[in-house]
Amino acid sequence: MKSSIHPKYFEKAEITCACGAVLTVGSTVEKMSIEICSNCHPFYTGKKKTIDSTGRVDRFKKLSQKAQALKTTKPATSKKEKIAARKEKQAIEK
Repeated sequence: MKSSIHPKYFEKAEITCACGAVLTVGSTVEKMSIEICSNCHPFYTGKKKTIDSTGRVDRFKKLSQKAQALKTTKPATSKKEKIAARKEKQAIEK
């Protein structure tokens, strides 16, 4: 192992978190500061908040009801009826 190419290793490097916790680990950097650690991270502290995107479930239910309604209606048999049904549907949506 070459001695001149490796960085200096600090066995007691200090990592300071924004919450005030100080951790001592081995590193090639003597002092570091971080924003979040295991003492303040919501996953480790049990304070995890579930964020529900508003309307996602409602939108899915609405689309599934619309699909069911289309399945129950009688499909058009001829090409002219299909075109007329499509135009009628577009007029209703507007």
